[in-house]
This record gives sequence, structure tokens and C-alpha cells, in this order.
Amino acid sequence: MNSALEKELEKALQSEQGPKYQRLKSYILKQIGNNIWPPSFLLPTELEFSRTLSMSRMTVNRALRELANEGILVRTAGAGTYVAEPKSSGHLLEIHNIADEVRQRNHDYSCQLIVNKLDKLNSKDAARMQLATGTKVFHTVIVHLENNRPIQIEDRYVNPEVVPDYGTTDFTVTTPAEFLLKVAPLQEAEHRVQARMPTAEHKKLLKLKSSEPCLVLLRRTWSLGKIASVATMYHPGDSYELSDVFTP
Repeated sequence: MNSALEKELEKALQSEQGPKYQRLKSYILKQIGNNIWPPSFLLPTELEFSRTLSMSRMTVNRALRELANEGILVRTAGAGTYVAEPKSSGHLLEIHNIADEVRQRNHDYSCQLIVNKLDKLNSKDAARMQLATGTKVFHTVIVHLENNRPIQIEDRYVNPEVVPDYGTTDFTVTTPAEFLLKVAPLQEAEHRVQARMPTAEHKKLLKLKSSEPCLVLLRRTWSLGKIASVATMYHPGDSYELSDVFTP
């Protein structure tokens, strides 16, 4: 650890309050929050922190371990402790255009159109749409990417009676959510969240680790008194979160 960082650390921790491990956590969080330590930044070692701050390695270890458990840091044996990449996130209570969410994070949005066709409903999806089994509806499967990293597979069925132009829309230049919000006035939405182990195809499309689960959002939307769309969105469980704020 260089002398300038040693002096900065000592001064910063003197101004903090509380137990030593908490003061070290606060310092690290400020460095990350001010983007002085950006994602993938390699932190000093436990030994360097301990020597510089006259802290026991057990105290330093507790601070780093708690921040790793909170998803702020990533600790890799033999490689060190790094600032974690921020998780991609989406809204749970509201419906937003995923492309806008990505761009609001100053990241690049892109997509891969996998399926776009008229399809017959199986019994499970027909029940979700409250239509007869075998009814033909629009079916799209799209992989949404943030900085070329897959963050969502969107598997969606749309009722042609409610949204007749869905099948002729170019979903490489707009997203289904953006299109539907414009042409099918939203009356009601239903959201359910599940954790699932991915299929081989989902694992491949999302580039998941072998044991990584999916965070799955099941959505139904109503327009003109009918179910306009049902969608199942699959997200990488280790790098995506769903969050929102509710004010009664």
C-alpha cells in the first residue's frame, strides 16, 4: 500500500464513528460511492489494511466479509478482493421499457430476436391467457442485453384481438413493452416472482454458470377488458435484482 493511501486511510477512519470494522466498511463504501474505487478495483489485502490501520486481521476480515455478503465486494481465493460489478435491476410493481432502464444506467442496450411468429397455445399458456387451447396468438422470444451481457429472456404471448399489429412490429428497434404501452392502454397488471433452475436453452442464452438459478418474473396485462399479454421473463439470479418502492 502506498504512503499516500496509508495517510488517507488513517485520516478517514479517525473521522468515522463506531467499531473499527464498521469504520472500515464506511470508508470503503464512500470510496465506491464516489467512484474512486470503481467496479473491478482491487482493494488492499487484509494484511495491508491491518498493518496500516493497526487493526487485527480478524477485524479487517469481518469488514470485507460483510461487504462481500452484501454484494458490494467480490472475494476470490488467490486473486484478492474486488469491487463488485453493480447488479442490473428492473421494476417489480411497475411496467417499464427495459431498454430505457439500461440506458438510464448509461449502459448500451441491444437485443437478440429468437422467435417472432403466430403460434398455437398449449393448455398451460391458454389457461394463463384465458383462451381455448390451440388458439393462435403472437409469440416472441427476445434476449435483452446490457453492455452485450444477457440480462433477460422475454418469452411473451400476445392476443391478436387486442393488439392486431404486434406480429408486424420490428422488435429490433423497439421492445414489446414499449410497443404495448403505446397501443394497448394498460388497465391491470399481475406480477409473480419465482426462483427456478434454468433449462439448458435458458442457461445457454443467459450465459449462466452451471449452478446459477434464474430469477423469473411472470406477468399478465389487461387492456380493453381482456388479457392482452402474458410474459415470462428469465434473469440471471446472481447478477439481476427486481426492486421497487411502494408508498401507501
